Amino acid sequence: MLYKHFTYEIIIYSFNLFFIFFVDCALAKDNRMQKISYYSIDLTEVSIGEFSKFTKTTNYITEAEKRGWGYVYASGWVKKDGWNWKKPYGIKGELNEPAVHINFDEAQMFCKWKNKRIPSEEEWVYAAYTEMRKISSSNFIYGKTYEYPVGNTPEGVNCLEDCKFKNYLNYTKLLSRGNGHSKVGVTKKGINGLYDMGANVWEWANIKNKIIKATKGGSWWYGKEQMHLNHQARKDKNMSAVYIGFRCVKDLN
Repeated sequence: MLYKHFTYEIIIYSFNLFFIFFVDCALAKDNRMQKISYYSIDLTEVSIGEFSKFTKTTNYITEAEKRGWGYVYASGWVKKDGWNWKKPYGIKGELNEPAVHINFDEAQMFCKWKNKRIPSEEEWVYAAYTEMRKISSSNFIYGKTYEYPVGNTPEGVNCLEDCKFKNYLNYTKLLSRGNGHSKVGVTKKGINGLYDMGANVWEWANIKNKIIKATKGGSWWYGKEQMHLNHQARKDKNMSAVYIGFRCVKDLN
């Protein structure tokens, strides 16, 4: 009888260990995410296809859609009729393009819908510049902090210059500067296996200010300086523009 009871306890204990391991793995790998520390972060920027699922489920209409135009910067901020997350440059975007023309609160709503949240500026920077994978197929060194999200140089990402990137979608004719964004996940894989932490589109990050929020990583409109480790940018949280997107993080505890 004692033997049976002992065997039963071992089975229960083994099951609990397996369950904890399974949950931990599921949390770390949920929806193509990379574990960094106490949180995981999306491998790519949120796409039009992902944001579409959110709007269809919640019937949410973005502020850019309501007002009928989106922002792009030329010699100043210019309003472009019909530009929104569905049509980033006034024409229908592909499902695997980054979702842009989305303000901070709208990005946060999407993340909460996914049981996630917008990263803090500190979390975003840590994930973007410090390699946290002990075993990596890349040449990044565990624990090392780099100048750019793809290493010691900016090459391989979608920036205005300096980056030697050609795989953009070429919206050049619709813009006064730059070529526009690329599809998510097609630029050089960076630190922690993340894509587009440098350039492509700015990404929202949270700071302790109710009105102003951080945007990180630079975009296709800028050169290498805006994606550097030490660069900071701030925008009104209600701002939505053609080169501002986002990604989410998920707490693991």
